[in-house]
Amino acid sequence: MEVTDELITYLQKLGRLKLTDEECERTKKDLGDIMNYIDKLSELDTTGVEPLSHAFGRVNVTREDEVTNADMRELILKNAPSADDEAILVPKTFD
Repeated sequence: MEVTDELITYLQKLGRLKLTDEECERTKKDLGDIMNYIDKLSELDTTGVEPLSHAFGRVNVTREDEVTNADMRELILKNAPSADDEAILVPKTFD
């Protein structure tokens, strides 16, 4: 993929960026280098290579989503500076 001035202009608009001419040229070069590297990687033969999610072969450790705390409403309201029977009371911020 060729990085053109039109692409840089599009990316500026998309990102709501204001780049100087020098920054545009540097960005154009950097994006070109990145795209060339991606093209080089796509030339690799990956036949028989299993995809990895982690380089060290770790497995995603998950647990069941279980509720471990009982209803703590009374405890939370007891610790609040000001509360009624149902909620924490806060000062008004506007009338």
